[in-house]
Amino acid sequence: MRPVTTQRRDRATIEDVASAAGVSVATVSRALRGLPNVATSTRQRVKDVAEQLNYSPDPAAARLAAGHTRTVTVVVPHLNGWYISNVVAGAEALCSDAGYDVLIVGIGSSADFSRLLSASYQLERRTDGLIVIEVPVAEHEAESLASRGISLATVGVAAAGHPAIRIDNIEVGHIAARHLVELGHDRVALIGVQKQPLHSDVAVDRRRGYVEGLSELGVELDPSMFVEGDFGIDAGQEAMAALLVARIPPTAVFSLSDEMAFGALIEMKRRGLEPGTDVSIMGVDDHAFSRVVDLTTISHGVAEHGIAAARLLLAQMARGHADRRASTDDHQGVDLGTASQPAMPITLVRRATTAAVR
Repeated sequence: MRPVTTQRRDRATIEDVASAAGVSVATVSRALRGLPNVATSTRQRVKDVAEQLNYSPDPAAARLAAGHTRTVTVVVPHLNGWYISNVVAGAEALCSDAGYDVLIVGIGSSADFSRLLSASYQLERRTDGLIVIEVPVAEHEAESLASRGISLATVGVAAAGHPAIRIDNIEVGHIAARHLVELGHDRVALIGVQKQPLHSDVAVDRRRGYVEGLSELGVELDPSMFVEGDFGIDAGQEAMAALLVARIPPTAVFSLSDEMAFGALIEMKRRGLEPGTDVSIMGVDDHAFSRVVDLTTISHGVAEHGIAAARLLLAQMARGHADRRASTDDHQGVDLGTASQPAMPITLVRRATTAAVR
């Protein structure tokens, strides 16, 4: 447990409890609400810290929610990935702390999304705000939501005039390229996705950044060294199998997600190859399991994405209901005029699966 200290403010926040207890905001939320999947010792530690900090859910935000639907809707392209589930968990925890129920909606196609946002669906009767993760929102759709009093925040994509949490995925690719080339690799490969569902540009931008970064350093990506799949483990294993039977296999591989990299590591183990010795491999996301397999990866603060988006949404709703006297202190001082599209920090996490070329 970390020392129980907070910055001077009127009340402790759920984030203060998480920091002091050494757990995520989502874990605090689950522990204090008696939800499953929290270890007994962790639940007790969270309760002890909350008691020491005299923590209680945000009363100002709860008053803001009163008289409305008291619901925030989180829209996702799918729920079967580590990244999406972590973003949702962070958003759900902060919104629940503010007195809102959270509805999670999976979108199977662009047509489904358009129907959800259309005026005929009367979303304003069901929700006060939307957090949209990795699904592009058209300008006319964003304007329609605003005209019906529905606040909007996005993660990974931008919607004109609305707060967004951005990830510079081109820079992610640049970092990967620099790392591998600096280790002496010039026979490099890429495991990735050509285009994601619903036209998200995450995969496209990471690939573009990687290719640009290699080119700037005098290395070209052989087209045969780019193998497509999806962001899952099975796809990563299949892609790595294809790369390893090439006439001249790569000495280093960049995977567009850690989960794909896990699949690649499985295939290497199956063939008796040592990561970092026979082939260097790196991923993106800093998945919780990446430490277990000692995977070199690129962190972009996944745990904070949902929390930050929820904070921006709550601030936007507070501005829309000024009569509730929601102060900036209640929402961490977010100023939508200057901080509506903060970029998450990106850092290289060096571990054992990448090493200098032999």
